Amino acid sequence: MKIYHIPAFVSPIAALFVFVCLVSCDRKVSTNNPVANDGAIPERIVSLGPAITEALYLLGVQDKLVGCTVYCNRPADAGRKEKVGTVVEMNVEKITALKPDLILATPLTAGKAVAKLRSLGMNVKSFGPADNFDLICEQFIELGKLTGKETEAVSLVAQASNRVAAVAARVTNTEKPGVFIQIGTKPLFAANRKSFINDYAIRAGGMNIADQAGNDAEYGIYSREWVVKKNPDVILVVAMGVAGDAEKQTWEAYDTLNAVRNKRIHVINSEDFCSPTPVGFARALEELAALLHPATRETETGK
Repeated sequence: MKIYHIPAFVSPIAALFVFVCLVSCDRKVSTNNPVANDGAIPERIVSLGPAITEALYLLGVQDKLVGCTVYCNRPADAGRKEKVGTVVEMNVEKITALKPDLILATPLTAGKAVAKLRSLGMNVKSFGPADNFDLICEQFIELGKLTGKETEAVSLVAQASNRVAAVAARVTNTEKPGVFIQIGTKPLFAANRKSFINDYAIRAGGMNIADQAGNDAEYGIYSREWVVKKNPDVILVVAMGVAGDAEKQTWEAYDTLNAVRNKRIHVINSEDFCSPTPVGFARALEELAALLHPATRETETGK
């Protein structure tokens, strides 16, 4: 079993985001988790992940959500739902007391807890890591099928796909800036090719300098010296509050960096990027493309 060292972040949700990326990088995670399916539409659902919870609201089945994690606070109404634990650890007894007919788990959900729930006759569906937009859409449609909202899911995916395609059209003939996307520190952790954040960078018309494997880099761990040598044009710090601002100041001391000389270090909110639905992915991609290619934003808003 791999031991994960969570980089330092100011907020629990940011640490959770890093953990999601770490698990997504580990291709040994099992996704073979069968779910009982007798064709019945669930009436009582427990969600064990923020992205799943947000997806349930997008599908319009939030009234069936009887429990979720303490990290599930988007949209705001989700924060008022019964809490059954964290994303990693949960209260099995509390979940059982809610009498759900469907429990939706993530790669972070403790395997022993899932096994316990199944041994009690609970209907558990585990979603595997989704490290790109296509997989995010596939899982969203699968969730739509499970909840009797396949038509709505397909429609929302189509809308999100159109937005993603529109971004691609705007940046297709632009120069691709080198981007370093930092999602943790101590050690310095960044989005590499095995993270859905890498998909953001590519689709937004950038070149992720961490898009390579080898040694610790395979799991997204880099040194500042390595980053300086690669000299990115843009540095994005996915963080919240003081931690993000502090990291920005740290990078600004490296005055030979293109990103520093051109004032292209940006702090972006982890909650907007950390647990994407198809709709959330499209929204975050639009924001990222505007940061990488401000001229396209100016052209678009100047119509």
